[in-house]
Formats: sequence, structure tokens, C-alpha cells
Amino acid sequence: MPVVDIELVVAPGATVAAGLVQALADAIGDAMGSPPGQTWVRLRLLPHEQYAENHSPVGTVEVPAFIRMLQRQPVEGAERAAAVMALTRAVAKVLGRPLDRVHVEYAPPAAGRVAFGGNLVT
Repeated sequence: MPVVDIELVVAPGATVAAGLVQALADAIGDAMGSPPGQTWVRLRLLPHEQYAENHSPVGTVEVPAFIRMLQRQPVEGAERAAAVMALTRAVAKVLGRPLDRVHVEYAPPAAGRVAFGGNLVT
């Protein structure tokens, strides 16, 4: 049931290739070991001019991607570290970006606080 939000910083005038979101969903689903249809990916674009890092100009080549992972009950400890690396590798490969420009954030567990189609995740 992972819901994955990806915010992609893009250079001025950049476009998203057809099929990119599907490629991301497939790669993330494979990395997470999800059955078909169980990993949902939403992609948002953030224009380069709306992103900055303090005291460090960011060129259009080194723009990052931010991932937010929502799961029923995220894994912890060493399992989470392994999941983060698998997720980072999968996204970096599809986007053609270096690992150090892909950042992952885990949302609080969805169980008891998120509903799909009126059904509370338990």
C-alpha cells in the first residue's frame, strides 16, 4: 500500500518524458517488493527557480528529487536503512540522477489515520 510522492526539481523549460511516472512506479514497486497495483506514485514538478540551498547555488544539473513514503506501518532500523537504499537506487536510476541528489522522508504510519475510499487503514 505504499503511497509515494515525488517532488522533482526541474530545470527551466524541462519536460517530463512520457511514461516517466509509470517507470518510477514499476521501479519503486520492484524495490519495495510490492504486488502489482499496490504501490501508488504521484509526481509533482518544482521549478528550479523555486528551489534553493543556503549559501550554495544549485546548478540545473545537480537538482534534487524528494521522496515522501507513506506506508501502513513502515519498517524500522536496519530494515528501513535497506529499504531507503533500495528506494534511492531505484529512483536515481529511473531519473538518471546521482544517489546523493535523491532524498527520502518517511511519513508517520498510515494505520489509524488514513482512509482510502472511506476505509480506514488498519
